[in-house]
Amino acid sequence: MLCDSSLKLIRLILESYEVEMVKGKLGDITVAFDPSAISLTAIRKILSDEGFDEVTDHDKKLVEEIKRVVIDLVHHSTFNAMVRNSDFLVSRFDRSYSYLSTLFSKHEHITLEKYIILQRIEKVKELVQQGELSLSEIAYSMGYSSVQYLSTQFRQITGYSVTEYKTLPEHERRGAELS
Repeated sequence: MLCDSSLKLIRLILESYEVEMVKGKLGDITVAFDPSAISLTAIRKILSDEGFDEVTDHDKKLVEEIKRVVIDLVHHSTFNAMVRNSDFLVSRFDRSYSYLSTLFSKHEHITLEKYIILQRIEKVKELVQQGELSLSEIAYSMGYSSVQYLSTQFRQITGYSVTEYKTLPEHERRGAELS
């Protein structure tokens, strides 16, 4: 599970079965339920049927945690352009970047670096749509060395220049797709 909207959906699904989500954060939920009314196996099946599979494998759990940390870093915290993503992840997981990257690529079929870039471009798209910051301010706040570098990467990922993207109708602005 990757986003807050997934957590909201899970909460609604569980509530419809009178199961309480006691704790929920990206990649981890804790539930409370009446075992005489529903079993844990049934709850797992309900969530699986809705596309939320339980991650039990240690490596897959680590990959999900990496994704959660990257999303938090890029979307929900004050992005610190002075700290390299690789250094942040190494310090967070106490593992080498090479190990984290290899593990991530093995399970997600995309490099960790590409995943981080996709998340950064999604955040840039959000900031562009809000229209509160100049492209220069967005580039600086997202850790790009120049507007040109941001613009080049933006075009590579979206297929549009930032200016073209701004003029697209709302329904044509799509999120990044993981391939």
